[in-house]
Amino acid sequence: MMKQIRTLTLVAAMALASLAANAQHQFTINAKKMGAPVQPTMYGIFFEDINFGADGGLYAEMVQNRSFEFPQRLMGWNTFGNVEVKDQNPAFERNPHYVALGDSGHLEKRTGLENRGFFGMGVKKGMKYDFSVYARENSGGPARIRVELVGSDNQIVSTQRINISGKQWKKYSATLSAKQTDAKALMRIFLETANGADLDHVSLFPQDNWHGLRADLVNDLKDLNPGIFRFPGGCIVEGTDLATRYQWKNSVGPAENRPLNENRWNYTFAHRMYPNYFQTYGLGFYEFFLLAEHIGAEPLPIVSCGLACQFQNRDEDAATVHVAVKDLEPYIQDALDLIEFANGPADSKWGKLRAEMGHPEPFNLKFIGVGNEQWGPLYPERLEPFLKAIRAKYPKIKVVGTSGPSPDDNDGKQFSYGWEQMRRLKADLVDEHYYRDQQWFMQNVTRYDNYSRKGPKVFAGEYACHTKGDHQATPTGMNTFEASLCEAAFMTGLERNADLVHMATYAPLFSHVEGWQWRPDLIWMDNLSTVRTPNYYVQQLYGQNAGTNVLSLTEGGKPVTGQDGLCASAVYDKDAGKYIVKIVNTGNADQTINLTFKGIKTLPAGTVTTLHADRLNDVNTIDKKNTVVPRTATVEANGNTLTVTVPAKTFAVYKF
Repeated sequence: MMKQIRTLTLVAAMALASLAANAQHQFTINAKKMGAPVQPTMYGIFFEDINFGADGGLYAEMVQNRSFEFPQRLMGWNTFGNVEVKDQNPAFERNPHYVALGDSGHLEKRTGLENRGFFGMGVKKGMKYDFSVYARENSGGPARIRVELVGSDNQIVSTQRINISGKQWKKYSATLSAKQTDAKALMRIFLETANGADLDHVSLFPQDNWHGLRADLVNDLKDLNPGIFRFPGGCIVEGTDLATRYQWKNSVGPAENRPLNENRWNYTFAHRMYPNYFQTYGLGFYEFFLLAEHIGAEPLPIVSCGLACQFQNRDEDAATVHVAVKDLEPYIQDALDLIEFANGPADSKWGKLRAEMGHPEPFNLKFIGVGNEQWGPLYPERLEPFLKAIRAKYPKIKVVGTSGPSPDDNDGKQFSYGWEQMRRLKADLVDEHYYRDQQWFMQNVTRYDNYSRKGPKVFAGEYACHTKGDHQATPTGMNTFEASLCEAAFMTGLERNADLVHMATYAPLFSHVEGWQWRPDLIWMDNLSTVRTPNYYVQQLYGQNAGTNVLSLTEGGKPVTGQDGLCASAVYDKDAGKYIVKIVNTGNADQTINLTFKGIKTLPAGTVTTLHADRLNDVNTIDKKNTVVPRTATVEANGNTLTVTVPAKTFAVYKF
């Protein structure tokens, strides 16, 4: 038996030797010399409330227009009987509207409301749902309401009754239990007495929510192992006009008293308009900071620089649509106050509010971004006073500027001008955005190889490969395996240049399958589940294998940046004591490669995780979530050399 085992071992060794001798490529990894540190913020996530990413998405509230503050006060609600919107003596100063339910006028008639949530209310069998409402009696004495969850078959799923007494606003609550799973349920409220009741802030949350956020989506984010979390945008930071820009101070404090804001994405794309798309700010800056802490990412809040969206406003109208430089003080103060909210002691003005909301300890904010995709002279002249004020009061905070919406000068000199100004102002990082096709991503694997190492570092703040072709069959149709493969190849260049590139975040993050305006997106959802795209798995493989230091990986003394369709990079993880090699084969043929680790005598057994699909246009969908998923196997080295065959159209991560 032992002789047979020795024979098999010898055969395996001979096979490995033969494979190694015939390898098409010879990669050398210098394991003796640690290269540039890989920043803990290297790979992360960017959130913007687009595609129903907040209300109807990450924010777990199931009731649409819960405070009756949409411009059309009853949008999202069906009413029957005696229902009236009022604003006298409201429960909440900044959300003054509420509904008054009155006697229907007949024993056999009914007064009430129903709400279908966001594209229906998805309820799960066995899940409990927390209903709450602020209410008071409005005529004749105590009143009673009946709250129901109703299935798409019009059968009652769950019922509770609430007695309302007193003329002062009080919070009432009840628990509803779902007896069946239904993607298109609704909530119905009946007035059961002749005495009427006023209702405000009508709310329904699944009990498995995490601090008001959808637990499954939070889990998707945590599994990415992100190092940086940029929020809340994006274009909503700017607003179509300054009145509708995102103002962080409106998003903190009691959720019931956070004022409604317009969402520019409800009308930006006329072919996919959602007039019912608003920002309730239930998901606000406190929740963003909590989420960043929970998933282990550094928070990167973005504030308005006093410029409304330049795409939606002409520069020649600057005097009327933007804030003059001399009038920027309130905007600058907002930025300073935000830093105090995040980091200030519990007895400071804004630190006290943070403590009152439940987090006495500081969030340890290290970064802040000023502006989103601004360009031209209007931006640097506004950024400069922000920089001076922030550095004077908080010298350790790193400030992120922007080079505009384009990754190059094809539409003029905006990009070069932006970088020139960021260097002049000594911004700490510069936010670059690129939504481009497959060819661009493959041509830009070497993008940062020749960037100047003097001045600001790079933040690839928004990027995604937009594949050409017909993608109408399914909402996730643009999240093709081909797009993810091109992104994986491009990211080897980010990793190789980690001395310069300190942050990178795919965009956008979330999209609802029934409410999207922009594609592709990293994570798709309906009201019951989520789907991780091939692009998600690329981000996850980088995020979970970021390492701590770059290692030199070369072939013939040169970086591997597309030769024979191969792109590669390597890192060492000091914390885990692991060597990690990433190889992307974008070609049409399998490639056999010798990986020789210079400076190591014997390479231990390791693993390889591959992302592969049989067709470039393969996608994951809500119904078929696992068409493209990573798969892991073990690998054995021969001394300090590992011989591998990377299949065509494959992203492979080797770890020892």
